[in-house]
Amino acid sequence: MKRINALTIAGTDPSGGAGIQADLKTFSALEAYGTSVITALVAQNTQGVQSVYRIEPDFVAAQLDSVLSDVRIDSAKIGMLAESDIVAAVAERLKHYRVPFVVLDTVMLAKSGDPLLAPQAVEAIRRELLPMVSLITPNLPEAAALLQCRVAEDEDEMRRQGRELLAMGCQAVLIKGGHLSDNESPDWLFSDGKEQRFTAPRIHTRHTHGTGCTLSAALAALRPRHADWSETLQAAKNYLQRALEMADSLEVGQGIGPVHHFHRWW
Repeated sequence: MKRINALTIAGTDPSGGAGIQADLKTFSALEAYGTSVITALVAQNTQGVQSVYRIEPDFVAAQLDSVLSDVRIDSAKIGMLAESDIVAAVAERLKHYRVPFVVLDTVMLAKSGDPLLAPQAVEAIRRELLPMVSLITPNLPEAAALLQCRVAEDEDEMRRQGRELLAMGCQAVLIKGGHLSDNESPDWLFSDGKEQRFTAPRIHTRHTHGTGCTLSAALAALRPRHADWSETLQAAKNYLQRALEMADSLEVGQGIGPVHHFHRWW
C-alpha cells in the first residue's frame, strides 16, 4: 500500500483538541504521515481562545518551502490562516508546488465563538484560494460569510449556497449542516456535477471541540486512497462519528472537550 504523506497548514491548540495538534492526530489515526506548517500560535483551551500570535507571512512561506521542497506531499489541509498576508503567502507557495489534493477548512471562528480570521481576510480567501483548492468545507456561518448572505436555516438554502460557491470557482464544496437543529447532522457535497446528501445521527455530547479540523484532516488523509470525494467523505464521516461517540470517555478540560481521535486503540 502506498504510504501517504499529508500536510496541515493551520494554527495551534495547546490543549490538543483542534488545529495542528488535532490534524496530526487524525493523520496518524488514518495511517498518513503528518507534516505541518504553523500559521498562528493560539493560546486556547476547552473554554475559549485567550490570545493569538500571528506568524509572519514570510516565515509561513519559509516553512512551506522547507516541507514542499523535500517531502512528497500527497494531500494537504488548510485551516486557520488568520490574516490576508498569510492567505497570499499560502496561495503563492501552493501554486508553485502544486499539491495533488488540497482541502480548505474555512476556519473563521473557534467552537467557543472567538474569531480566528480577520474580516478583511475573507475577501483574500475568496479571491486567492477558492479557485485553486480541491475542496472547501464551510459550516453554515462560514458559507454565509463567503457568500455575504444570511446563514442557511434549512437544507434547501444549504443546497442553493453550495451551488453559489461552485459558481465562485470552487472545484468541490462540502457544506456542513451541524448548526441545524435536527436530530440528524446533514452535509451536502457538490462535486463531479453531482449533489449528494450525507447524514448521520446527531451524537449527544458537548465534547465537539475540533470537529471541523478533524473532518477536514480526515478528508485530506483519506483522499489519495479513494476514487473520489464521495467515497472519501463517507470514510471520513465514519471516522468522525466514532470519534464523537467516544468523546465522553476522555477527561480533557472543563469546557467543550475534544473528540477521541484514537478511539480504535484506547
